[in-house]
Amino acid sequence: MFRLFVAAGSLSAMLAVGLGAFGAHGLKGRLSAPLFEVYQTAVLYHLVHAVGLVLVGLIAHLLPDSAPVRWSGWLLAAGTLLFSGSLYLLAVSGIRWLGAVTPLGGLAFLAGWALLATAMLRGVR
Repeated sequence: MFRLFVAAGSLSAMLAVGLGAFGAHGLKGRLSAPLFEVYQTAVLYHLVHAVGLVLVGLIAHLLPDSAPVRWSGWLLAAGTLLFSGSLYLLAVSGIRWLGAVTPLGGLAFLAGWALLATAMLRGVR
């Protein structure tokens, strides 16, 4: 399982860098300032949580039987898809209802980090 999270996090980071470059070079000037800011927020959270997913993978290698660690990885991945994904789509499409999806991704991020902290503090295997 640890290889999956490290690989997924690495690929996610690569995608975040690519989307960030696309935004900086392809979208700047084409999006309104508020929508460009939304796009930049998506890139920031995407990249931070890609690194978090790599971290979860490394911890999963140390604690291979830890369900909370595994769940934290799945929640960080889901949070990236829901949070950053909805913001990317909102920024390029202008479809406002996509903003209603974003908090679900934020909740997934919070739950993922909370599970990881719990596993580390309790030594849960």
